[in-house]
Amino acid sequence: MTTVDVVIPCYRYGKFLKQCVESVTTQQDVEVRLLIIDDASPDDSPEVAEELARQDNRIEFVRHTRNKGHITTYNEGIEWAKADLFLLLSADDYLLAGALSRAAELHRAHPDMSFAFGDAILAYDDGTQVARKPFGTAFSDTTKAFACADFIKAMEGRNIVPTPTAVVKTAVQKKVGGYSHHLPHAGDMAMWLNLSAEGPVGFVGAPQAAYRMHSHNMSRSYSSARLPDLQQRRAAIEHFLERVGSTRSDVEQFRTILMRDLAVNASIQAAAALDERESDISRELAEFALALDPTIRFSLPWLRLHLHKAIGPRGWQILRSSLGVSARVPD
Repeated sequence: MTTVDVVIPCYRYGKFLKQCVESVTTQQDVEVRLLIIDDASPDDSPEVAEELARQDNRIEFVRHTRNKGHITTYNEGIEWAKADLFLLLSADDYLLAGALSRAAELHRAHPDMSFAFGDAILAYDDGTQVARKPFGTAFSDTTKAFACADFIKAMEGRNIVPTPTAVVKTAVQKKVGGYSHHLPHAGDMAMWLNLSAEGPVGFVGAPQAAYRMHSHNMSRSYSSARLPDLQQRRAAIEHFLERVGSTRSDVEQFRTILMRDLAVNASIQAAAALDERESDISRELAEFALALDPTIRFSLPWLRLHLHKAIGPRGWQILRSSLGVSARVPD
C-alpha cells in the first residue's frame, strides 16, 4: 500500500485544525502518517493538536516555542517526511474523500512522475463553495501527465497548482529541497517549477481538496497587491531558471515562455487597474510588462490596454460589452 506523509503547519488555525486532520486520517487505500507543526500559535492550536495526537498514534505533534515563520516550518516538515509520497496541507484547508488514493494511483501509473495535483474547491466564510479548475473543463474528469515544457506552457505565467492538492514524490522533494526564504509569497510557484524539471507532472481531473478563503488567509491578502505579486512571480521564475540553467538545454525556451506569459499577465492587470481609477499603478504595471518582454507592445493585450487608456474606463466597458471581451484578470 502506498504510504503518504502529510505535514500540517498551523498558526492561529486551531478552529480549523480538527477538520483538516480528520480529512487526512479518514483517507482510504493509503497508509498515512501526520505531523502537525504549531508555529507558536497564540490561540488554542497546541491544545487541539495535542488532543488529536493522543487519539491517533499516526499523528505526531511539534510545537515551536517562538514563531519561526511559514518557510522554516514547511522545510522542517520536508526534512521529517520519509513515506512514498508527501503533502503539505495548511491547517485551514482540508482534503476531499479519495484525494490521496487518486493521487497515489496516478503516481503508480507514472513511476517517473514528480508530483500530482488536481481541481480544488474554494470554501468561503459564508458557506459558499466555488470550484477551482486550473484547466477549466479541458481535462474534466480525466487524468493527464505533463512534460516539463508542457506544464510551463500551461501555467501561463501564474501558479495554477492549488497547494492542498499537490502530492509530491518524497524522493524528488528531498532532491529539490525546501522552500526559499527569498520567496515568501511565491515559494509554491517556484517549487512546482523546480519539481516539474525532475519528472512529469500529473493532473487528477477531480476535486482533491478545499482551499479555505477567509480574512486571515495570507496568500489571498497578498495576491490582491498587483505589482508586488507579479514581482514575486518573476523572482520565482528567475529562481527556477537559475536552478536548471546548467542542467537543461531548453532553459532559454523556458525563459521566453515564462517571461512572455508574465508580461501578458501584467498587461491585463494594468488594464484592470485603469478600471479601478489607479492610473499610477497601471503605468507601473505596463512598465513592468515591457521590462519582462519588450515585444509585448505588439500583442493583443497591450493593444487592448492602450485602447482602454485612450477611451477611458466607461468607454472601455461599453466597447468590451459590445465585443464580448472578457474582463477576467489572471490569478
